[in-house]
Amino acid sequence: MTIKPGLRDLLWMAAGALLLLALTLVVVPYAGIDQKGSERFALREKRLDLVDRIRLGLASASEAEKSAVLAASDEASQANADQARAAAAEVEKERVELADLLASGTAGEKESFEEFSKRFLDFQRVDGELLALAVKNTNLKAYDLAFGPAAGAIKELDSALSRVIAKSATWPDARAIASLAFAAQASALRVQALLAPHIAEEANAKMDEMEAQMTAENRAVVKDLDDLGRFPELRGDSDLAAAVSSHERFDALRAQILALSRENTNVRSLTLSLNQKRKVMTVCQEALAALRAAILAEPIPGIDYGRFGRPVKPS
Repeated sequence: MTIKPGLRDLLWMAAGALLLLALTLVVVPYAGIDQKGSERFALREKRLDLVDRIRLGLASASEAEKSAVLAASDEASQANADQARAAAAEVEKERVELADLLASGTAGEKESFEEFSKRFLDFQRVDGELLALAVKNTNLKAYDLAFGPAAGAIKELDSALSRVIAKSATWPDARAIASLAFAAQASALRVQALLAPHIAEEANAKMDEMEAQMTAENRAVVKDLDDLGRFPELRGDSDLAAAVSSHERFDALRAQILALSRENTNVRSLTLSLNQKRKVMTVCQEALAALRAAILAEPIPGIDYGRFGRPVKPS
């Protein structure tokens, strides 16, 4: 009597055949590898692992660096800068370890590694300059002053002069007083309007132009306020005194803002990140890719990575 296998039996037979095939594909390729070949294969895998870890570490360091540049506070910038430095330090540690493993490497491996080492020095140099700038956040601090206390001082100046105009509306010199007050308000607002572009500007020459214009407008404000003080009705006037005080406070804040803006640390760090850092990151990764290819190309008796990178037994 013939016993026909059931569906479950057929499934088990198919699973067994697949398992046998898998074991054959895994075991047979390595059957021809002797002890020396096995050691060289293990060394190759360790080198490749280090190269991959270095590539990942560089990416992590760059990501943290960009976060430091774009952070909105000193604390966040410092935390991300510390993270970038730690990642770069780990890359250096792995680079030293890889150098030892490549002592017996091929000429191609050593050449690619030396290229990466040189480029990584550039990476560290740019990072050092960039992160030192990023944590200062002088442009952000300048913006905070410009749109905070400085804007408040201008608002108080404008309000005080508006009160002077209102109270003098029926005086014989009302038109002359209003004309001077309006002129002072307009000049002060023009100075304020130039602060933000100055903070955002990268070129020193353009900052010089804006500062010259601010100086001229500021002198006009001072002259208009002095001329207002010559009217008998405004001598000792509390509103005019408030306007003068507000302008003096604004002028002092303007000096602080311009000093911070001149340092330009946020603008400079962003420029470094988008230009020099991006370029050096690219060449580092290219050197590591070449090193990885050179390691894979190193011949090992009894093993060949083949077309798709899977170990196969040589024919």
